Amino acid sequence: MILHRYFARRFFWMFMSILGIFALFLGLVDLVEQLRKFDSDVSFGQVVQVTLLKLPEGLYEILPLVMILATAALFLMLARSSELVVVRAAGRAGLTALLGPVLVALVISGITVAMLNPLVAATSKRASDLTESYESDGASVISIGKEGLWLRQGGARGQTVIRADRANPDATVLYDVSFLAYAPDGGPVRRIQAAEAALENGAWVLHDAKAWPLAAGLNPESSAERHDVLRIESDLTQDGIRDRFGKPSAIAIWDLPAFIGGLEQAGFSARRHVVWFQMELARPVFLIAMVLVAAGFTMRPARLGRTGLHVLAAVLLGFGLYYVRNFAQIMGENGQLPPILAAWIPPVASLLLALGLVLQMEDG
Repeated sequence: MILHRYFARRFFWMFMSILGIFALFLGLVDLVEQLRKFDSDVSFGQVVQVTLLKLPEGLYEILPLVMILATAALFLMLARSSELVVVRAAGRAGLTALLGPVLVALVISGITVAMLNPLVAATSKRASDLTESYESDGASVISIGKEGLWLRQGGARGQTVIRADRANPDATVLYDVSFLAYAPDGGPVRRIQAAEAALENGAWVLHDAKAWPLAAGLNPESSAERHDVLRIESDLTQDGIRDRFGKPSAIAIWDLPAFIGGLEQAGFSARRHVVWFQMELARPVFLIAMVLVAAGFTMRPARLGRTGLHVLAAVLLGFGLYYVRNFAQIMGENGQLPPILAAWIPPVASLLLALGLVLQMEDG
């Protein structure tokens, strides 16, 4: 037990040291990039704020690389100090040294998914909002795209398709907007055109609106009605609207199941979010596989030489597995693989491959 705690402590501090180095490096690089992107109207303090908000997302993405380097550095130090030789000479298998780092990696992975994931979602969303505000020079209206902004909301009374030419940065006010309401059986029942629509307390408040009924046997134009103010019930929220057009990573893992249900109820495809949710659940398995990959190449006596080559091989294999994982994610998002298979097969396969590599290197 003492031996396991010793190796676990060494690995933890090695991991934190390398993570701190990468944090400093990423922060400086991103700071230079943000200074280059923003004009002189944005103060240095505002640029630093955006940089710090984007830093957790950058660190979250490179955790597999940090795991590989921390494991490689740990076992290279143990090999040079002959501590692994002493462990084997004492009658303990070399794999004993792996138990502590693997348990620490498991704890770090769990904390990463449970706590760092929501933090990254919140900070990245805030950084995106600030960047959007600074780039638009504080303007209250922005263009969403060439074809405008499209939304769909669903409920017991049917679905409504919403299109707007423009929206404010919070996506709570839409301009030159149209609503096309469908009955539960799928047929259109009403079309509404408005100059402005604001999302307030569970409803869209339309100003200067004109509504055309689309029932059979009616002349839509002669039956049209004008409204200075018109309310349309809605289950949409500000965050829900923005998240529909953002990355799944901008949603905390604890909120993803409910958000996926809301997307499916509204008629949207939630495949991207389902794949991301499953990949986040499988992240601890992949990070542990990275530890085993690095250990398989570096748990060897230093006198055998070619240390740099083995570290390079571990990093390249880790990048290869990371690429396969991302490729499976793309296939899952495109519908070529079921979400569970796309998310879990690469981490599990990486873990089995790394375990086989460790056993081969250690026991032959």
